[in-house]
Amino acid sequence: MGAGWTINAIARRLNLDRKTVRRYRDTDLDQLLASAHERRPASVLEPFKPYLNTRFTEALGQVSGSRLFLEIRERGYRGSRQVVRKHLAALRAGNVEPVRADIPSPRKITSWIMRPREALTDQQEERLLEIRLACPDITRACDLARAFTDLVRNRRGPFLLEWIRQAEQDAPKPMSGFAGFLRQDLDAVTAGLTLYWSSGVVEGHVNRVKTLKRAMYGRASFALLRTRILIRE
Repeated sequence: MGAGWTINAIARRLNLDRKTVRRYRDTDLDQLLASAHERRPASVLEPFKPYLNTRFTEALGQVSGSRLFLEIRERGYRGSRQVVRKHLAALRAGNVEPVRADIPSPRKITSWIMRPREALTDQQEERLLEIRLACPDITRACDLARAFTDLVRNRRGPFLLEWIRQAEQDAPKPMSGFAGFLRQDLDAVTAGLTLYWSSGVVEGHVNRVKTLKRAMYGRASFALLRTRILIRE
C-alpha cells in the first residue's frame, strides 16, 4: 500500500481475494500474529503443559527434564524427550506463554453436581471442590441444585417455597429464573413434590396408544386399533 498499490492490484498479484487483502491492510500486526498463533496446530506436548508447569513451580525449578518426561509418559505422552527439555528450558528462562488450565467442561461439572456424593470418585469430589472454591456462583448453584434434588427425591414439597426464596435472592440468573417459573404454578408443583399420586400411569397409557398407532398405521382399520387398545395387549 505504501508503494501506491491498490487492493485490486495486490489481490491480482498475490492471487488473493480482495476481502483478504483488505483484512490484512486494516488489521493491526499484533492481532494478525495472535490469530495465526491460535490457528497453529497444537503440539503433542500441549495437553501436558499444565502438569509440567505445575510440577516445575512446586519443585521451584529443581526438577530434571528426564524425570518430567517419565512422569508425563506414564500419563500418555508419546512425544520425544527433547521437546520436554526444550519446554523446561523455556520455563527456566521465563519466556513461556501462559497455558490454559485443565478446566472441566460445563457438562462434566453439571454431572458432578447432579450425581449423588457417594457416586463420585475421590478425584471427582476433589475437582468439584476446587471448582467451587474458584467460583462462588458455581458454589451457590451447586448447593441449590442439591437441595432441590433432595426436595424431589424425598417429597419435601412444603419446603419448596423457602427454596424458591433463596434461589430468587442470591442464585445465578438461570437458577433464579427457574425459581420464578416454579412460583407461577406453586400449588401444582408443591403438590407434585408432596403427594404420591402422579400422572405417570396416564402418560404410560398414552405412550402405549401412540406405539400401537405407529405400528398399525396404513395396515389395519380403526376397529382393530380400538380392539387392541381395549384388550391391553
